[in-house]
Amino acid sequence: MKIIIINHVIRFRFYIFVLIKNKTVKIKIGMAQLLVEGGEPERNISRAEILVKEAAAKSCDIVILPETIDFAWTHPSIYSEALPIPGKYSDFFCNLAKQYTIYICVGLTERKNNKLYNTALLIDNNGEIILKHSKINLLEVEHPYYEIGQSISVVDTKFGKIGINICADNYKDALSIGHTIGRMGAQILLSPSSWTVDYSITEEMDPYLDKWEKPLSSLASLFNMLVVSTTSVGYIVGGPYEGKKMVGCSIAVDKNGVLTKGQFNEFAGELIVVISDVPQKSMKGTQISDFLRSQGISYLPKNS
Repeated sequence: MKIIIINHVIRFRFYIFVLIKNKTVKIKIGMAQLLVEGGEPERNISRAEILVKEAAAKSCDIVILPETIDFAWTHPSIYSEALPIPGKYSDFFCNLAKQYTIYICVGLTERKNNKLYNTALLIDNNGEIILKHSKINLLEVEHPYYEIGQSISVVDTKFGKIGINICADNYKDALSIGHTIGRMGAQILLSPSSWTVDYSITEEMDPYLDKWEKPLSSLASLFNMLVVSTTSVGYIVGGPYEGKKMVGCSIAVDKNGVLTKGQFNEFAGELIVVISDVPQKSMKGTQISDFLRSQGISYLPKNS
């Protein structure tokens, strides 16, 4: 009888261990698709605050805002007005995160050592900056405005490992950036963006299927990541893309495909909420290399 009881106890403990190890973690993310006006940081940040409050009211764990929401992407005012991080604008979002006990991912312009960077922050619900990334795959028109980022990293959070990158860091020819984040064990990739098209482009033309949905879905599938990208809306005023429009299309994808999308519309400022399981990683290091090779992916030239 003693042996039977002991066996049942061992088996029960084993089941509990398995349940804890494989516990599904749910996460609720608010995608704050935001109207961003060139050279109007106070107005932009005021609109961002409204969407952060809405995300908190809807019990989101994280809210992600677009790229360079202070002055807007490539607006010339950054030369004289951009601020360091920490600084006035980053401090505002740190205080907001603490006030509403919500994680915030936000894109800002950063002045550092008399140079400018297109930077994204992840701020925890205590108001601390826990991760910072400066855009690496800068478009040629960005070169006069921003320096190239010099690091890639992930951070451990209560939701799992999170990485961040920015917009064109996810272009098809720059997916090595996302691959590196995936190899670092990221379960969630957050990507503030500012997707921009010519004023004549319409939703029916679906300009983002190849440019965004496919690359992000590839990252999500290959590395079992939840990938979330939030974008700006509005018309660009000033800078090399003046007259073009930012059209939303915020998107969340996992290994099974698209979870949700924002509207394709230059006026569609809105909060889109996505609820997902946090992916549980099983492969590390060379196991990932073996898997990628099995999928026909190689980093070497074909004649090597």
